[in-house]
Amino acid sequence: MKIILRWIAISCAVWVTSQILTGIHINPFWVSFIVGGCLTIFDMFIRPVVNILTLPLNMLTLGLFSFVINSALFWYLGTFIDGFTVDKFSTAFFGALFVSVITWIFRKIFPID
Repeated sequence: MKIILRWIAISCAVWVTSQILTGIHINPFWVSFIVGGCLTIFDMFIRPVVNILTLPLNMLTLGLFSFVINSALFWYLGTFIDGFTVDKFSTAFFGALFVSVITWIFRKIFPID
């Protein structure tokens, strides 16, 4: 049940981010659930491995390299998933930041973990 709630939270955050930022486009509404599912899978299974592999860079940049990883994933999903486009890498950076903040707020309001 926690996985489904996390998926819904991230999907809603992706949709809200696409409504706020002009460089992120979601053509049909349901594509946000596909993007949210991909981000949820990455967040649960791949992120711990990536965090361990990039630990020296994260320590050197005081954790700011995590934003670059999130932005790269967000931008890559924009090129990979039909109906979800991200215009520039800078838009992907702010989009990933917005999704993180909105998901954090959602998790504080509705305790998922």
